[in-house]
Amino acid sequence: MTKSGATHEAVLPSSPSDTELSALRTRALAVMARAYAPYSNFRVGAALLGEDGAVVEGCNVENASYPAGICAERAAVAAAVAAGVQSFRAIAVATEAEEPTPPCGICRQMLVEFAPDLLVVSVTSGGRESRWTLGELLPEAFTPKSLDRR
Repeated sequence: MTKSGATHEAVLPSSPSDTELSALRTRALAVMARAYAPYSNFRVGAALLGEDGAVVEGCNVENASYPAGICAERAAVAAAVAAGVQSFRAIAVATEAEEPTPPCGICRQMLVEFAPDLLVVSVTSGGRESRWTLGELLPEAFTPKSLDRR
């Protein structure tokens, strides 16, 4: 039971293997190099592991009209959905920051739509790493089930 009294019936994704996580890290770091970030100079790459084993990448793409930009995580989700993948096991997020950086709030919300129990791995180009579940990063999330409360 959740704090609100509703049951949470999420299907837990299978844990990614060490080999899959290593590939995600490598691909997230590689796509980070292709990010378009002339305004923030904060390049981000994301590699998203689908339940079917597919890996889809995304990078942040900024725009002179700042709200028109897109984060790497949301770009990866959009590419995955366009490719027919809508169930995810893990995401690796790569940055050049000194400390591992979790996804921003809007990216957390986008990810929870498809994978409430997603493993989030943040890596830096310097080799540091942190891991969270999406539930740890976004507790009591607004999900499609929230709409059932109408």
